[in-house]
Amino acid sequence: MIAALALVWVLWRADYDRLHQVVAEADIRFLLLAPLAIAAEQLVRAWKWRQLLHVIRPISTLRLFGAIMAGYFANIVIPLGISPFVRSWLVARLEALKMSAVLATAAIDRLVDGVIFSGFVAVALIFAVFPDPSGGIRLGLIVGGVGGLALFALLLLALARFKSLAGLPDGWTMRLADRLPARFAGSVNGILQSFAEGIVWPREVWRGVAIVLASVVIKLIAATHFLWAGLAFLLVLRPSDYVFLMVFVGFLIILTRFARIPGGFFLGSIFALDLVGVAEEQALAMVLVVQFASLLTVAGIGALALWTSGVTLDALRMAKGNDVASS
Repeated sequence: MIAALALVWVLWRADYDRLHQVVAEADIRFLLLAPLAIAAEQLVRAWKWRQLLHVIRPISTLRLFGAIMAGYFANIVIPLGISPFVRSWLVARLEALKMSAVLATAAIDRLVDGVIFSGFVAVALIFAVFPDPSGGIRLGLIVGGVGGLALFALLLLALARFKSLAGLPDGWTMRLADRLPARFAGSVNGILQSFAEGIVWPREVWRGVAIVLASVVIKLIAATHFLWAGLAFLLVLRPSDYVFLMVFVGFLIILTRFARIPGGFFLGSIFALDLVGVAEEQALAMVLVVQFASLLTVAGIGALALWTSGVTLDALRMAKGNDVASS
């Protein structure tokens, strides 16, 4: 309800004559670069994921790219945050792997991204300039950055500990299975053991470095989404502003997703662009470009990836439950 009222307020305040003028003057070349940047970001993510999965099995970057986009597409069709499960299920299905093992690599992929994101928070705090009379925004970014870094680091350590304990003959996974009814014990222990098998890190130093650098590149590309959208409407900001936008909007998306508030990206982006001095009509046009570019790119490539893999939407709805249980 709050998000709907905020959206109505933003749209009510807009000067539609000015908005029409802004859109009419758009440079189509930069509009086309927005979806290309979104696709390139996920292609780098697929290559990064490949370095993790290489420990288990070499898989082509394009196949992983299709799985990632299919996962995002599933989030559009079934908005329940199932993207990691869908992409893991699809890769496991196509490569005859255990889904829980693939899911573990996806978790590590996300956690590494989280650690790198915390570094970009520090960059935004040091270099970005924006109005903050009360200091509340900077305080929120500091708390979010430090808290996020600590959380992601602890989760990575917890995964490493999980793997070491799961490998013991009398490890806690076996003890847990012993306490469960016989009909569940085997499947639960199997899922936990295969998940532990997926907690991996490349032995080759260059692959480990490549994973970290790829996360940096992913965030840099994400920061260009508003660059291309702004250039389409003859607007150029400071480089630090694009980092701030990526960080600020990223935090808002996470918060609104946990709070189940729709429109987090739209409203958060409008607010963040206002902080760096973008006029409301230009901000509205930029946000619409990025949002529609993202939806069209994900829907187009994700649906194509599912179709070429022979997967239907009904199979997607069944995948999370059935395949996790059998992995």
